[in-house]
Amino acid sequence: MLIRCWGSRGSISVSGEDFLKYGGDTTCIEVVSDSGDLIVIDAGTGIRCLGNRLARNGTRDIHMLLTHAHWDHLSGFPFFKPIYRKESRISIYGPQPTQDSLKRIISKTMTAPNFPIELEDISADISFLGMGLKGYSIGSVNISTIPLSHPNQGVGYRLEEDGRSFVFLTDNELTFRHPFGLGYDDYKRFCTDADLLYHDAEYKREEYESETKGWGHSVYLDTLNLALESNVKTLGLFHQNQDRTDSQVDEMVRDCKDVIRQKGSKLECFAVAAGTEVKI
Repeated sequence: MLIRCWGSRGSISVSGEDFLKYGGDTTCIEVVSDSGDLIVIDAGTGIRCLGNRLARNGTRDIHMLLTHAHWDHLSGFPFFKPIYRKESRISIYGPQPTQDSLKRIISKTMTAPNFPIELEDISADISFLGMGLKGYSIGSVNISTIPLSHPNQGVGYRLEEDGRSFVFLTDNELTFRHPFGLGYDDYKRFCTDADLLYHDAEYKREEYESETKGWGHSVYLDTLNLALESNVKTLGLFHQNQDRTDSQVDEMVRDCKDVIRQKGSKLECFAVAAGTEVKI
């Protein structure tokens, strides 16, 4: 599998000289399987640039996995060029178990008076498959799911192909259990022996304890502990805070690497940026 990031920012897209290294677009991950299937995880603002490339290349078949319905993970959908091409065939899977409930989530991104074009007016052949917390396969990729500990419900994904695994758990609060969420040990089991883990790492300890506990995001050192205890090979710190500058994100990565060295672990760790590519 090839995993390519088009946006790793949380909450709202940002711009400016302090955000050049890690980028300002919100969540969008592209996964290309060894058999050539295209899987897109989330439709934050990063999906716009991905869609421009797919439209240029004439890509027709797209599978889209949605983690949850918060705006920073959906706001790019109306600007995703393949939805305006009649040749496109887009299958959408998400946190809701039924086709109708998933369609309602997507429809809200293109509803008057907030957007001039409605979902019913676009040209692509779009299938809403629901699925919720069921496992399924897309081509050669087997997909497992787990509830996120996050306000308003969501789902995390584990993608496996030929004995290799990628786990994506953005917007997951490891030390606070939300309704529908699970406990720390459940996420530990879900991540066990993953080749690559992208996990929410938005907050510093002092921010979390003083203000943001219960908001649905994790302290980066808690995310690191999860990776270490789960025997993950490579950890990507994800969902960069909208106010976190490049230098501040770099500092968080250095902290993680110091802990890894102290523990004598072989874990690789980096912060996920727009443009990051990992082959597993």
